[in-house]
Amino acid sequence: MKYPSLVPNSVCKTDVHVTIYQEGISEEGEPLKALDADLKCNYQDSAKTVLTTEKKLVQIAGTAMFNGDIAPDVPVISGGEVIVFGVVRQIVRGEKARNPDGTVNYTRLDVM
Repeated sequence: MKYPSLVPNSVCKTDVHVTIYQEGISEEGEPLKALDADLKCNYQDSAKTVLTTEKKLVQIAGTAMFNGDIAPDVPVISGGEVIVFGVVRQIVRGEKARNPDGTVNYTRLDVM
């Protein structure tokens, strides 16, 4: 059975450079790259105000959603970074939304 794409390519218009790190480090102490690619995504910004004891702080966050599995060799996305609109943002959460048959419908990266 073919499942409908919840994030179709027609809504993925934003250019983004994605770097996903795999578990472990290289001999030089750098993270190992599992994916380093220029892709198209559906990107949404969000912001929230966090009150600190001295002042308030605005945290900018965002969500990048991609059609399908952008990193099929990586079972779980746990870290990396994206460059969107010229700003480098760290991946704080990765999700591979699966269909009932186990295939990946879309990939979601929450960034901050």
